Amino acid sequence: MKILVTGKGGREHALITALSEYPGAHELFAYPGSDAIATLATRVDVPGLPELIDWMLAQKIDLCVAGEEAWLVKDRGLANLCEEAGIPCWGPRKEAAQLEASKTFAKKFLKRHQIPTADFAITTTAEEARAALTQFPIVLKFDGLAAGKGVAVCPNLEEAEAFITDVMEKRIFGAGDLLVEHCLTGPEISIFASVCDDQFHILMPARDYKRIRDNDQGPNTGGMGAVASRQLADPALMERIQREIVQPTVDGLIRDGLRYRGFLYFGLMLTPTGPQVIEYNCRFGDPEAEAVMPMVRGDFARYVFAAAKGAPQPELIHFADGWSICLISASAGYPASSRNGDVISGLDQVKDAHVYHCGTRRNEQGNFETNGGRVLAIVAQGSTRQEARAKAYAASEKVTFDGLQRRSDIGQMHFED
Repeated sequence: MKILVTGKGGREHALITALSEYPGAHELFAYPGSDAIATLATRVDVPGLPELIDWMLAQKIDLCVAGEEAWLVKDRGLANLCEEAGIPCWGPRKEAAQLEASKTFAKKFLKRHQIPTADFAITTTAEEARAALTQFPIVLKFDGLAAGKGVAVCPNLEEAEAFITDVMEKRIFGAGDLLVEHCLTGPEISIFASVCDDQFHILMPARDYKRIRDNDQGPNTGGMGAVASRQLADPALMERIQREIVQPTVDGLIRDGLRYRGFLYFGLMLTPTGPQVIEYNCRFGDPEAEAVMPMVRGDFARYVFAAAKGAPQPELIHFADGWSICLISASAGYPASSRNGDVISGLDQVKDAHVYHCGTRRNEQGNFETNGGRVLAIVAQGSTRQEARAKAYAASEKVTFDGLQRRSDIGQMHFED
C-alpha cells in the first residue's frame, strides 16, 4: 500500500515506525513530516490541503492517516476532502472533530447524551469568567485548540485570574470562549478506541503526566511522559468505561449524524463515584501514542486500512503483555517558550529503547538539534513497570542537550511503589 500520515511530531514518528515495522511492503509518505521521519517516509511539500489531495490522487495513495488534530478542522477538513476524492482516511470528518476542536461543543455533547463529566459554565468575557469562580481548585479550559496548553487547574484565585487575563484579555490562544469547570479528583487514565461508524475497538489504556516538573508541579504541558499497560485498568473497570462512556459516545455520534472513522481519545478521571470524561481528542494522544505503539502486535496497516474503508477487523492486531514507559525530553524555556538550536548528543548510544523525535531538525553539520518544546520521546518496555521504567531512564540518560528538562518520576508517581 501507499500510505500518507499527516503530522510532524513524536506521535507521527511512532505511527510511521509502526507502519514500517509490520508485515507488508508499504510505501510511506508524511505531510509535512520531519527530518527524523524522513528516514522512514518520503516528505511531501505542498502549500495546503487542496494541493495535498491533488498530490494523493496523482500518487494513487491508498490510505491517509490523520496524525495531528489541526488538519481535521482546517479549511474544509482533511477527512471531508479525502472522502470527496475517494481516498480512505483514518480520521473523523470536520463536523465530528469538533469534539476536540471546541471544548464547548464537547461539553454540550456530553451533557446531551448523559455521559458522566464535570459540571461547567461557558463564559464569553473575562468578567463572566471571574464571576463564575465560586470554588477552588477550579479548572479553566479555552474553547479551541491550544497545543495542549489551553487548560489550567487553578488552586487559588490568583492563578485563576492570571489565566483568565491571558486567555480572555490578552487572547494568547486567539478568540474563543472559556469553560469554567468543577475540579474532579482521582487518578487519570487515557482510553483509546478505534471508531468506525457504529462499531468500536478499545485499545491499550495509558496514563500521561501533564505538568512540567516532578510531583505534578508547575504549568501544564502537552505531556512530559506516559505509561501504557493493560494492567492500568482491570476488566471490571474497562467494562464500566465501555458501558457508561465509550458506547454512549459512539451512540451519540450516530444520533447526532456525526460520522466518525478514526482514533478517539477519552481523557478520564477515575473519581470516587466512577469514571468521568475530562476531554475528547479526535486522534491518538501524544505522548501516549509513543508508549502504546511499541506494544502493538499484528498487521497495523491492514487494521487501519480496513477500518478506514468501513469494514473493521479488530482481530488483525493485539497488544503485548507488560509495560511501556515514555519519557519526554523538553527544551529550555518549555512550556512558556522553547529554545531551538541546541545540539543533541548521545542518540547513537540508545540501543534498547525507541527514540521518537517530537521537535528536532538536522543542522548544517547533519546533527540533530532542538526545534520545539517537546524534543524527544524515549520509550522502553518491560515485563514489569519497574523494569520498563529502569530501561527508559537508562536510555534517556544517554541523550543530552543544553537546557534539557525531564521529569524523574514518570511511571512512579500515581503508583504505590
